[in-house]
Amino acid sequence: MSSEETPETPLIPDQRRELLIRLLRGHEVLSVHQLTEMLGVSHMTVRRDIAALERQGRAVSVPGGVRIAGQLHHEPSFVDKSTMDQPAKLAIAALAAGLLQDDTTVYLDAGTTCQALVPHLVRHQGMTVVTNDFTTANALMGNPDVEVIHTGGRIEHANRSTVGRLAAQTLGHLALDIAYISTSSWDLQHGVTTPSPAKVEVKQAAMASASRSVLLTGSAKYGTFGMYRVAGLDRFDSVVTDSDLSRTAREALRRQGVETRVASGDPGPEGAGDGGDPGASRPAPAG
Repeated sequence: MSSEETPETPLIPDQRRELLIRLLRGHEVLSVHQLTEMLGVSHMTVRRDIAALERQGRAVSVPGGVRIAGQLHHEPSFVDKSTMDQPAKLAIAALAAGLLQDDTTVYLDAGTTCQALVPHLVRHQGMTVVTNDFTTANALMGNPDVEVIHTGGRIEHANRSTVGRLAAQTLGHLALDIAYISTSSWDLQHGVTTPSPAKVEVKQAAMASASRSVLLTGSAKYGTFGMYRVAGLDRFDSVVTDSDLSRTAREALRRQGVETRVASGDPGPEGAGDGGDPGASRPAPAG
């Protein structure tokens, strides 16, 4: 432990939290145990500091520790996203599917979490699916019972989707019951953001055309932000995420009036429950 990391005299909370942020800038992620040694304080003090920094949007709790909140400069490609956090994505989709009914027009945003809704959609009758995602459209191609509308637009090869003005204009001509929106970065301070400006128009157009907008996003993406803002979290009727979202974040979302539905880690044969989440303002409808 260096002299730069260990103060010779006790620090007041604000000073200690600034030191904690400086330590995170050098390591990105630190465990609670590491921080107790670096800061020379108790586990309880470290956890209080983490909670305070998380409320300020400067750090994000992870199981056993904390990581610094940071800017997302590039979104992962479809290939990379398809291997990330699969159990969480399946659980989120299973819980979000509880909002579906027969004879519904649904928008599925590009992304692997929204794609996980496809098996739930095909169990309903009279469904119309609008999407800008080629993988989702291809998955529904062999099902004549589902009406599929692709938005068209400029192809974004890495994510196998379309973006830009043409895709947004298509959505502007449609009336949607539910828009399921994906994101690679979100938090309470910045809302839903993206490093890709061409994605903003499409997401906003889908939300504007929908009676109900639902954000599907994993807890691992919380506390990151992109340069371009799509919408504040208060613009969504529901946010569906997984059970690794910290209690501090859940409570902050609830205080801001954001309905947060938390999926359990195991979607199970009949879909995920709300995981006993105290932050959910009302239980999810049955699937």
